[in-house]
Amino acid sequence: GMCVEGPHRILVYEFMPNGSLDKWLFASDRKLDWKTRYSIALDTARGLAYLHRDSRRGILHLDVKPQNILLDENFMAKVSDFGMARSLKRDLESRVVTGLRGTPGYMAPEWFTGWGITYKADVFSYGMVLLEIIRGSKNVDHSQDS
Repeated sequence: GMCVEGPHRILVYEFMPNGSLDKWLFASDRKLDWKTRYSIALDTARGLAYLHRDSRRGILHLDVKPQNILLDENFMAKVSDFGMARSLKRDLESRVVTGLRGTPGYMAPEWFTGWGITYKADVFSYGMVLLEIIRGSKNVDHSQDS
């Protein structure tokens, strides 16, 4: 939520005691059982469906990745970090976005074509996250980059 009192504005986030999904997927000392992984995947899909279909204006998140999926005390997942998000009017099929946005390894191919970005960019990113949820490891290993 948010609070506005005169010139003061504050954005308030819900406390998420289990941190972000990446801390659970990629840490050697933490493990998620299959039921929890399934629940996290489903919660994330529902969150994206809300942004794309059910919100007043369609919202493209544009940076879906494990670091932007927060987990509450019951491991309910919430999509977070809307710093790169853009709205997409319901009557438009795509939006031209200038400059690359997103995280390597999660970015849809459309980013590199110069064509308009659609909801499918978030779906692609979600698919990459889903593979990591299933595998329990990163899809891209940046430690080998020189």
